[in-house]
Amino acid sequence: MGLGLLGRGVGDAEFLAPLCKELVVTDHKNELALAPSLERLKKFSNIRYALGGHQEADFIDTDMVIKAAGVPLGSPYIAAAQHAGVPVYMSTALFAKFAGEAGATIAGVTGTRGKSTVTHLIYHALKQVGKRAHLGGNVRGFSTLAMLPDVQQGDIAVLELDSWQLQGFGDLKISPQIAVFTNLMDDHLNYYDGDVDAYFWDKANIFISQKSGDKLIVGTKVLAQVQKANPPVTPLVPPPLPHDWRLQLIGEHNKENAALAALVLRILGLSEDEIKSGLESFEPVEGRLQKIAEIKGITFYNDNNATTPEATMAALKSFNSKVVLIAGGADKELPLDALVQEIQNYAKLVILLPGTGTEKLKKLLKNYTEVKTMFEAIATAMVHAQTGDIILLSPAFASFGLFKNEYDRNDQFVAVVKKLQ
Repeated sequence: MGLGLLGRGVGDAEFLAPLCKELVVTDHKNELALAPSLERLKKFSNIRYALGGHQEADFIDTDMVIKAAGVPLGSPYIAAAQHAGVPVYMSTALFAKFAGEAGATIAGVTGTRGKSTVTHLIYHALKQVGKRAHLGGNVRGFSTLAMLPDVQQGDIAVLELDSWQLQGFGDLKISPQIAVFTNLMDDHLNYYDGDVDAYFWDKANIFISQKSGDKLIVGTKVLAQVQKANPPVTPLVPPPLPHDWRLQLIGEHNKENAALAALVLRILGLSEDEIKSGLESFEPVEGRLQKIAEIKGITFYNDNNATTPEATMAALKSFNSKVVLIAGGADKELPLDALVQEIQNYAKLVILLPGTGTEKLKKLLKNYTEVKTMFEAIATAMVHAQTGDIILLSPAFASFGLFKNEYDRNDQFVAVVKKLQ
């Protein structure tokens, strides 16, 4: 359920098709919209497609349903499957179940912000010392389920887990042996219909089914809320990094992310020298305060994955130089007052991309200009930026509307900047 265009759904289908007598792929999008994904699957004769909408019969007359992340909480099709006794799974949770049964250690990372960076920090340091490690979960263009044949006893699977993927862990009543909960901020409230507690409890699946001997590592800002949830194991808060460790990541929030990763690596048996080397050699993940170019003394940073006001605020606070901020997009029904204050403190100009969130934000701003395309945004930024300034893409909103998805926004920004070099 949900083929999509991001690669994870099609990767799942490629893995599953040889294992099935028949695989039904259903998606709200039509054949034209899904053309790139369908092209990858045309070699399989046992796939039947139900595109342009779902059919209830497909969810009842089947052995199992695997649903994509982000399927609405009240989906009538999922309800029909469950009522008919058909098991409903999610692919990353299935991977974790079977990889764990194969003898792998599962290290899962969640949180509103920082989960990508922490996940990649852990994986990078493990690979650097020669550990057999697998990177999965919320990774662009990649099916986690398809990694299963490569998993061996003693391996470590490092998974970035958003609230949607963790619904699948809750369904299976499993949690990673090592769980990291970075922080919790308002996000996805449009999906959760404003229910902050529902968002937290989906996240809490990362620890709620842990067993004695498992490890739960939390950021200081989410500790109290995790403790109130009565976790099965005692939460651990990592100590700060030693002052002489020099990260390539910028911002105070990334020091906290690195401290979380360091504690995981200690639990996994790495020495302090190995951890220091791994963290210091790590370069920013794509779209997360990633320096991508310096042109005519102006530095460009790609923080495309900052899709909440808090994330953009953290980005703005990371710079001492003047910032020309490119922001805007689809509304997530999150408060904007604090973001406006930080924009006034750190940004010399805001360039707004179109979207429902932009319409709300511009009513609160004084110094902004509106554009219609990413090319126009960067061209406008170049006009107003001076030597020593920062041009920062940090949207604070979702990408829907102007862009196909968040990766399209990322790729357009990078492509336009590269043309300027």
